[in-house]
Order: sequence, then structure tokens, then C-alpha cells
Amino acid sequence: MNEYYDYDEALKVNQERKRKAAALKRKRQAQIRLIKRNILCAVILVALTLLVIQFLRHIVPDISRQNELKQEMVLADTGNYDDVITVVQEKPTFRYALKSVMYKEMTDTDIQSPYIALLDVTDNEFIAGKQINTRIYPASMTKVMSLIIAVENIKDLNETYKFGFDELNYLYIEQASVAGFSVDEEVKAKDLLYGLVLPSGADAAYGIARLAAGSQEAFVELMNEKCDELGLKNTHFCNPSGLHDENQYTTPAEMALIMKYAMSNEECAKVLETYQYTTEATPQHPQGISLTSTMFSRMYGNEVEGVTIKAGKTGYTDQAHNCLVNYAVKGDKEYVTVMAAAGNRWYVIFDGFKILERYLP
Repeated sequence: MNEYYDYDEALKVNQERKRKAAALKRKRQAQIRLIKRNILCAVILVALTLLVIQFLRHIVPDISRQNELKQEMVLADTGNYDDVITVVQEKPTFRYALKSVMYKEMTDTDIQSPYIALLDVTDNEFIAGKQINTRIYPASMTKVMSLIIAVENIKDLNETYKFGFDELNYLYIEQASVAGFSVDEEVKAKDLLYGLVLPSGADAAYGIARLAAGSQEAFVELMNEKCDELGLKNTHFCNPSGLHDENQYTTPAEMALIMKYAMSNEECAKVLETYQYTTEATPQHPQGISLTSTMFSRMYGNEVEGVTIKAGKTGYTDQAHNCLVNYAVKGDKEYVTVMAAAGNRWYVIFDGFKILERYLP
């Protein structure tokens, strides 16, 4: 009797053990399913976030184009200038670019420039660089901002400026690069724009400053106000030419953003893309002055296969060393490269080629 009793008890205990084991297994399986669901939800959330980011990157240009179409429709249908102003006010603000999630820090030993930024203009993000947020002296890259302020504030490009002895003599003493305008020469604003950028003329910079704002000081205020408008926190200007000043500085990243903004303006882009230009004849220069780009005189722009360097501005002072900002196109995408503080004027040219060849997708 006891033998059968013990067997039954053992059977019950074994069955209870199996029941508990099965329950524990089901519980663990439920926990695993929950973990898998959480992981799946996280993956979906990340994917949706990336889609939203991509959407937001492209929605602002779409809105801008819609506003342009609205403006054209208003002009065609009503000719009402007040209505056009209302549409223009909807134009989106300039967006500050940040590093891409795929950003690459440049370590190439054969790239000489110590400060570099490579901006993907189309996606509005930095894709590569070297010390992109370190302060640098911009030297004559300053003139890109001067060009912006001039184009936005001089209403009539046929307006003329008459050069005086004192300002030209000052630039001669400072050994600044000049376009070659003479004392008492009256020069149109349009010619000053090309004199500013192509030969990097400090004489043109000071003439433009007075035409656009009445004085160099007022012009510099406009330059710094534009920095605030663009959200540039590490850029400050003291003069329109790029002559050295301890308090005139930018970063490779912010210089790239200035170039991006300049190239979004049709008139600025036209000047920055020009290789050679001849000013109108004056009594001082009956044949005009032949101006040549300091960048395009050192390159053709097609040295990198599949890439066209279409615009740019060089810079040099003893303190800033050699600088260059260029604007390139590859396929349907556009890029800005900034190189600063290079030891030789050719380094920035060849560094630019290497960067565009190696780092563009």
C-alpha cells in the first residue's frame, strides 16, 4: 500500500514540476516577444525620424519655390506691388548647417591646409573637414561678405564712386591688393563689384563701402548685422577688405555658410563665377581695366573628374596665410570647400582638388 502511495505522490510532484517549468517557459517566451516588439518599435521610430529629417531638409526649398510661383502669379494677374511684398515676406530664413552623421575628420598627410570645411550645400550639412569650428583670419575671403552687402544695399549699379588720394594712399602704404583704380577716377558700382572679387581689390572694397552705406564704419555694421541674421556666432568683421585685424575672424564652417548664401544671390554668383572682366572706359583708363580672378588664374575648374569648380575667392595676409573658398558642382549636388592658413598659395588650390576627389559621395 505504501509503495503505491509513494508512487502517486511522486507522480503528482513530477507533474507539478512540469507545470511550473512550462509556466516559466511561457513567461520567458512572453518576455522575449516583448523585447523583440520593443526593438522593432525602436527601429521603426529611428527610421521615421530619419524620414522626417530628410523631409524637413527639402521642404524649405519647396516652400520657397511655391512662394516664387505665388509671386509670379500675383504679378501676372494683378500687377499689385503690395501683394508681391506680402508673398516675399514668406521667404524662409537661412538655415545654419551642422555636421552630418557620416562626417569625416580629414587626416590626409598630403593635404597641407590645417583648417578645412566641406559643406554639402544641397543637404545643408558638413560632410568632412579639419578643425571646422576653429577661429581663423579670413583675409580677402572677407570680400565675399562685402559683395553680399554691396549687392543687397546698392540699388543702382550704374551709380559711381570717385576715388580720393587719401584712401588709395592708405592702401598703398598697407600694401593691400588693388584693382588699380586711380585718384579722381569715377567708377560704376558694377565695376567695383568685379574689382572687389576678381583681383581682390581693396580699393574697390572701400569704394563699395561708401556707396552702399556712406562710410566704412556703417558698412561694417551691415556686415556684422548680416552675420547675426545668418546665425553666425563665431564671425566678426572690422573692415570690408580683409586687411588684418585681431578682431576680424570667422571659422571654416561659417565661411562656407557665407559662401553658400552669396551663391544663392544671382548677382553675387555671377561675379564670383567670372574669370575675366574689363571695366568701362574712364579718362584715367581709356581702355578700361582688365581684371582676372585670382582663383581661376591658377586653375581651369575641371581638374577633378566629374566635378566643376564654378566660383571662388582667395585670401592672403601674413597672419592668415593662404586661404580659399570655392563652390563646386558634382551631378545634381553642390558643395563649398574652405581651406585656411596654408603655407603656400598653391597648397589651397591642390588641397581643394584632393578634397573634392576624395570626399564627395
